[in-house]
Amino acid sequence: MKTIIDIAQAAGVAKSTVSRYLNGGSVSEETKEKIERIIKQHQYVPNTFARSLKAKKTSIIGIIVPRLDSFAVSQMLMGIDDTLRQEQYQMLLANANQETTREIEAIYEFSRQKISGLLFMAAQITDEHRQAIAKCNIPVVLIGQDDKQLHSVIHDDRQAGYLLGKYVLSKGHRQIAYLGVTEQDDAVGIQRKLGFQQALQEYTDYDIRYYESGFRMDQAVIAAHHLLDQWTPSIVVAATDNIAIGVFKAALSRKIDIPTDLSVTGFGGYDITELMHPALTTVKFHYKEAGQLAATNLIQMIQGQSVQNTSISTCELLVRESVDNR
Repeated sequence: MKTIIDIAQAAGVAKSTVSRYLNGGSVSEETKEKIERIIKQHQYVPNTFARSLKAKKTSIIGIIVPRLDSFAVSQMLMGIDDTLRQEQYQMLLANANQETTREIEAIYEFSRQKISGLLFMAAQITDEHRQAIAKCNIPVVLIGQDDKQLHSVIHDDRQAGYLLGKYVLSKGHRQIAYLGVTEQDDAVGIQRKLGFQQALQEYTDYDIRYYESGFRMDQAVIAAHHLLDQWTPSIVVAATDNIAIGVFKAALSRKIDIPTDLSVTGFGGYDITELMHPALTTVKFHYKEAGQLAATNLIQMIQGQSVQNTSISTCELLVRESVDNR
């Protein structure tokens, strides 16, 4: 049985009765039991998307991600999926491939599919994003970036930078290379750096130089070679674990020993960093929990409940072998 017409015929009821049952409407207990028995017997699966074409509201949550090959994204999606399943919502995923145009297109496309709400993992929020969200008039929760006009779940990036800065300086490092990313990304490009600079304020005898990398490992390798061509720091503080891995690869090709010759740190707490040799000292963000929190907040908004504008997910310093004393 492939359609609600088949179910209706088998149950001896009108198609509208089956449709009302599937959409949570009022149906007599006897009819409800009959429809449920036939659905289970024939393993009928309702077509969620077809139903959404007629429904005013669906059980679908749209999710826009910047990329698919990301540990952080995959962990957050796991947390989101856990929460949505418990509340009987489904995910509809759009990969923006770190392109603003694709993000805007996805917002409008999701709106046309009558989603109940949107979770948006954004690298940056522009006026164009805000205009699209306002026009679509659907509940939205940003993940990873803070915005005064929109509800957000953010990682504690500034605290992460401060924790790492305090640790690096306590180990005696004073020749510091900070390998960051574009400041268009407020969380990774600005807030982590500001936290690190806050720790520096407690010292005077240091030399820090700032460099920029892309997010991908291959871009980080190139940036690390450029950095090491210009200077010989005692430590490279990478803005993400992926960038730190790129530094490891560049150092290996130059026969630079980590951590004896060069210490390296990251941000993220990716699983792979514990298996590296030496294991990477990093700040762990709780991505799965952040996804769960974002999904919970969005569902509360859909149900008309009050949600605080900004929720903060915690972090913790993971001290491992990639940082030596100086």
